[in-house]
Amino acid sequence: MLPFTIRGKVRKGKKRGKKLGFPTANFALHKKIEQGIYVSKTIFENREYHSVTFIGNATTYGEEDIKAETFIFDFNKNIYGKWMSVNLIKKIRGNKKFTSEKKLLEQMNKDLEITKKYFSQQK
Repeated sequence: MLPFTIRGKVRKGKKRGKKLGFPTANFALHKKIEQGIYVSKTIFENREYHSVTFIGNATTYGEEDIKAETFIFDFNKNIYGKWMSVNLIKKIRGNKKFTSEKKLLEQMNKDLEITKKYFSQQK
């Protein structure tokens, strides 16, 4: 049921998001959450940022572990080992396996546009 808040300590991931132009804050999940992409707000050091969050296993890369990865808009800080909270606001879509990184990147850009549109309509 949304909205829902998750909290975690940021850990190093495989840096695939950064390679694709979407650096993410990664952390382990301790609660079962429906897999998918979510419009979210991230709270870090008492500031709130718009974000888009992936919950699930990276099936495109053959991974099975469930995790959270959050892309934070207009954000560029070293946050490894620090705590953050992510408020999941609205589910955009479910988890999906893509046939290539190109297809994944195309969908990530669509997800980003949906998220930006959501926040622009909230003003």
